Amino acid sequence: MGLKAAKKLKKNRKKFRWKDHHYKVRTLNLYAKSDPLEGANQAKGIVLQKVQKEAKQPNSAMRKCCKVQLKKNGKMVTAFIPGNLAQKFIDEHDEVMIERIGGKQGRSKGDIPGVRFKVIKVNDQPLHRLWRGIIEKGRRWAKKLQAIFPATAQVWSAEMVEDKNGR
Repeated sequence: MGLKAAKKLKKNRKKFRWKDHHYKVRTLNLYAKSDPLEGANQAKGIVLQKVQKEAKQPNSAMRKCCKVQLKKNGKMVTAFIPGNLAQKFIDEHDEVMIERIGGKQGRSKGDIPGVRFKVIKVNDQPLHRLWRGIIEKGRRWAKKLQAIFPATAQVWSAEMVEDKNGR
């Protein structure tokens, strides 16, 4: 080894660090750039379709999921629908809130390949309370109507309450 050996070793180490995948991802901040939620814990979106994903080996189940288009940036993600027969409470064009499913380093969890998110609310109603039968599914059109025609929506909602109570 010569007198300039340390300088050459340092230069090569600096150059070849970029061949390491983990160094490159960390340095260029690639996870934050590719994150559909853009750093947020939860996000709202519209259900485009319901799909089934086949579980990884050794399990052999069809996991119920849905394709969701996020409101904030238009990105499409696949979200898991937790709960027994919970998929019957989710229809196309429903507004859902999703959150990360909790796998290591933002990856998928368990035996569902490629699914990193789960549904927690449908039309501002908690999904676990819907499939337990505690509450009924909310209607989104009343909320939109109230934003457009505030006075008319209040009259209609009052009439609906009266009809429900049997008056």
